[in-house]
Amino acid sequence: MPFKPLITAGVENVLNTFLYRSAALKPARQRLNGKVLRVVLKEFTTPLVLVFSERQLDVLGEWEGEADCSVITHMNVLPKLRDRQQLTALIRSGELEVEGDIQVVQNFVALADLAEFDPAELLAPWTGDIAAEGISKVLRGGASLLQKGFQRQQRYVAEVLTEEWRMAPGPLEAAWFAEETAAVERAVDALTKRLEKLEGK
Repeated sequence: MPFKPLITAGVENVLNTFLYRSAALKPARQRLNGKVLRVVLKEFTTPLVLVFSERQLDVLGEWEGEADCSVITHMNVLPKLRDRQQLTALIRSGELEVEGDIQVVQNFVALADLAEFDPAELLAPWTGDIAAEGISKVLRGGASLLQKGFQRQQRYVAEVLTEEWRMAPGPLEAAWFAEETAAVERAVDALTKRLEKLEGK
């Protein structure tokens, strides 16, 4: 499945919001200036290409040139890349393959680790800061409530599969993945609506 322009635009918007807004992150961003990071997710047929410049990050679905670094992994490994201490362990375990200049992915992970991801920042342009923070808290609370019910179901299914067929991850891994997936879906939905509003203007 290739990446559609809407998906690349959404990913680009999220990354620019959190990685390029804060002046405090400028030194970490400068290490990536002019670099190209190719991200190959095994679930998709085309890679995502991250092109770093001084003012912004461009996310492309197609890139003719050479990348400074390529990483090959699964989607469920991406959230772990926010913790730079896990990078070496992910490479050793084979969950993350790195080709080219490893310094590029190390600098990107360090930048992501320093950035604070907050859904309220994505909502603020439409709702205002106070409303965005309130909505963000409600979403976190509602997600937590839904997550508890989902975890019970997930735990039951995971236990059956693990015990009977030894096929599924443990209940904590499944619940964590579900939570991360839901967060990404919410962010993408919010960005999609924002892009539609911008295209309509």
